[in-house]
Amino acid sequence: MSYYLNSENHLDPGPIYVRENGQLHMVNLALDGVKSSLQKPRPFRLFPKGFSVELCMNREDDTAQKEKTDHFIFTYTREGNLRYSAKSLFSLVLGFISDNVDHIDSLIGFPEQIAEKLFSAAEARQKFTEPGAGLRALQKFTEAYGSLVLCSLCLRNRYLVISEKIEEIKSFRELTCLDLSCCKLGDEHELLEHLTNEALSSVTQLHLKDNCLSDAGVRKMTAPVRVMKRGLENLTLLDLSCNPEITDAGIGYLFSFRKLNCLDISGTGLKDIKAIKHKLQTHIGLVHSKVPLKEFDHSNCKTEGWADQIVLQWERVTSEAVKPRETREPRTAAQHFYGKRARTEAPVKCALADTHMNSSEKLQFYKEKAPDCHGPLLKREAVSSQESKKSKKRAFEEPEKEQSNSSQSSKQKYVCLAVEDWDLLNSY
Repeated sequence: MSYYLNSENHLDPGPIYVRENGQLHMVNLALDGVKSSLQKPRPFRLFPKGFSVELCMNREDDTAQKEKTDHFIFTYTREGNLRYSAKSLFSLVLGFISDNVDHIDSLIGFPEQIAEKLFSAAEARQKFTEPGAGLRALQKFTEAYGSLVLCSLCLRNRYLVISEKIEEIKSFRELTCLDLSCCKLGDEHELLEHLTNEALSSVTQLHLKDNCLSDAGVRKMTAPVRVMKRGLENLTLLDLSCNPEITDAGIGYLFSFRKLNCLDISGTGLKDIKAIKHKLQTHIGLVHSKVPLKEFDHSNCKTEGWADQIVLQWERVTSEAVKPRETREPRTAAQHFYGKRARTEAPVKCALADTHMNSSEKLQFYKEKAPDCHGPLLKREAVSSQESKKSKKRAFEEPEKEQSNSSQSSKQKYVCLAVEDWDLLNSY
């Protein structure tokens, strides 16, 4: 360093090069005191004067670094060496579109196989949980693919998800099964009004157990079917149990559901149960079941479709939002810690859904299966053939009874053959 400082005192301009006749020559300066300094090697300066280096590690804003490494797949070999390979162009484009899925204009006409992969990529990035953008992205898929996105939706005991994601739930189309049991919706809830929308006309199974419904809610739910012949006209299963405000007048509105095969009105405020049974049988053809019907088992209705994991993400987000409210008192927490009080954390159940309800108290109705059009004819033909066989058999047996006992064996053999012949003829 001292030599370098001494060299700067001579104001050495450095070597001078001249190009002459296509060749480069260095010109030596014949200055006094400078020639000697030029003969000594000058230290090499790697960076210009005033250059500074900043060490950047663990920076919070590493988006640029992520973009550089996001295009590669890093793996390790058997020897423990790091190996990376470039992602396919399809994967890169799929990731870019899934990051900006809410800006897509429309997916109508897009191949279903590619759309399913795009939906899974956006779901992995939790794009559908984002406020605003998640709703727009979900609407693009439901408008284009309908039941492929979700064909069955179970929101049992998930009233928090309904209150937080009501618009997202209303965007689903072409559902076949909808379970809203134990959600305390009431007659004026907007989701109950949405049930009459044409987008849910494909619903065949509807569970509204323990939802604080009354006759007004049933009248509102059945109005499009009774007046305009639209809405829930394809409904085959309806669960209105544990709604004590529903009376005999409310059950009368259900007669408009002509395709109804199963009905559960247990725990309602019915007074004349015998008259209701008679009306349901005469108007719709429903018969009271003496045993609980397996069709009303809640395990039958599950969330199925591309968006089955989205409902779980919504539930996780809403539960984390209300988690601080569930903090226990310090005294109670200490008692739980030392085991002085048993911790009772039972799963959430419907208040009016008593599991110990006897089968005799259940008012479940079902429609008897119509007999097959070909079955009775075949049975009648079989009966008539048997009768004809018997008559023919008698006709053959009566003259043979007058014969001797020696011909009894031949008579039985002849009759047996005649029956087989008739069976063969009837088979044609």
